Parts: sequence; C-alpha cells; structure tokens
Amino acid sequence: MEIVTLPGQAAKGKVWLVGAGPGDVDLLTVKAYRVLQNADAVLYDALVSEEILALIPKHAEKIAVGKRAGKHSAAQSEINQLLVTKAFTRKNVVRLKGGDPFIFGRGGEELETIVAAGVDFEVIPGITAASGTAAYAGIPLTHRDYAQGVSFITGHCKLESRPMDWQAYANPNNTLVVYMGILNAEIIKQGLLDAGRSAATPVAIVSKATTSAQQTFIGSLQNLDELANNPELVMPALMVIGEVVELAGSLNWFTPNITNNSQLNNPELAAQLK
Repeated sequence: MEIVTLPGQAAKGKVWLVGAGPGDVDLLTVKAYRVLQNADAVLYDALVSEEILALIPKHAEKIAVGKRAGKHSAAQSEINQLLVTKAFTRKNVVRLKGGDPFIFGRGGEELETIVAAGVDFEVIPGITAASGTAAYAGIPLTHRDYAQGVSFITGHCKLESRPMDWQAYANPNNTLVVYMGILNAEIIKQGLLDAGRSAATPVAIVSKATTSAQQTFIGSLQNLDELANNPELVMPALMVIGEVVELAGSLNWFTPNITNNSQLNNPELAAQLK
C-alpha cells in the first residue's frame, strides 16, 4: 500500500511512539504520561490497559488499532497511513503500544513510514512485557547461578512453514522468553526438545501479567503444551523457559496465584512451589 500525503503541505504535527508498559498503570514512565496529557490523537493497541487509556484527555481523538491473534482490527498498512494522515491534521499524535514499541511492537516499521512521509517523531520506550512479566512473577531473567543470558523470540509466526533455529535456544544456561507463543506451544516444545533442551527444564506461562488478574502456570518443558491448553489461561500470556523459573516460588511477591500442574514429572520443582 502506497502511503498518501498532502502534496505541497508539510506535516502539521509530530508523532510520539510511546511504550505503555505491560499493563500496570504505575509502570508507565513519567515522560509517557506527560506526552499522553498533551495528545490530540491517540492510536492505541489492544494490549494497552483501560487504566492507561483513562489518562488520555477527553478532547483527544482515540482510535483503536490493536492486534490480537485472529482478531486484527486494522492492517499494518492502514495503521501506517493513519499515522501519516493524523500527523498532517493534528499537532500531537501518539502511537500507544503495549510494552516497548521496539520489541515485537513493529515500531521500527511504523517509523520508517513516518520518516518517508517527512514527519517529525520521537520514541518513548516502555517496560517490555518480558521484564515486567518476569519481575511480577518473581522470575529473574538472568542469575549467576541459573542463567547467564536471555533471548526474546516471537512464537506467533507460521513455525511449521518457517522453522526456527531451535539449536540457538537450547543452551541450558540461557533463559528463553517467548512472546505470542501459546497457539504454537507444541511446536515450541518439540523444537527445543529436538535441539537437546532437557524435558525437565522449568517453564512458566504468565497470564495478564502486572494486573490484578495475573496468573502464573508453572511446569516443565515436556508439559508446555498442557500448560498452554489450561482452560483457566487467559490471554495475553508470555512463556518463560529456563532454570530461573525455579525461583518463582520463593521470589514471587505480587500474587499467590501460582498454578501447579499435578501431572508434571518434576517433583522437586513442585515441592518448592507448595
């Protein structure tokens, strides 16, 4: 889709690409709050919490452009065009994204369009879902005794037709965080097992992280698909795979709602989480 601008006219406003964080309104940055207070138009994603949306001024135009698995309300090309159009007709345009806009948020793609249209912009980072979720679930993503590195990957792609290099994520000394991977849990599990990652590797699926509805489902890699199919699991949800998950029972401070799968073949971990 070719982006349409107004010939002979310069953009009237500026686009602010803003990370809203993982959900808890108190995790919004001070700068993000200030920009929202002065917004004339806000294009927001489905993952932005109602408490954060309530901070948008009443006079501002609010446009929902969120994307959820199987429920896309706007194509990316349409969002890109909207950003450019609003920049030519409004002063302060905010593109509000859940988490951080540069981590699986397509922020770079949207900015490329903004740059091509000659529109001024600024980026305000947010607490990404991985760090926010892990912190609220009591799971340090790195730890000298458990994990010396961490990788973020997206699991919503067509993994069957576009295989992932699972060998790169099989290192037992690394933590793996999977965004949008619930629907592909079986493929993720099998890919890691085939690459040599231990079936007993602790895993956690955290649902609606940093909100009052947060739930943490603890298990092991061999049962990842069972955890993902738990009827109590509510989207959005994030997977954390690695030895650091063992610390969830002792370091969890936000909610006692940790669900253990009684069928797990990981008695030592289950005992820690009782």
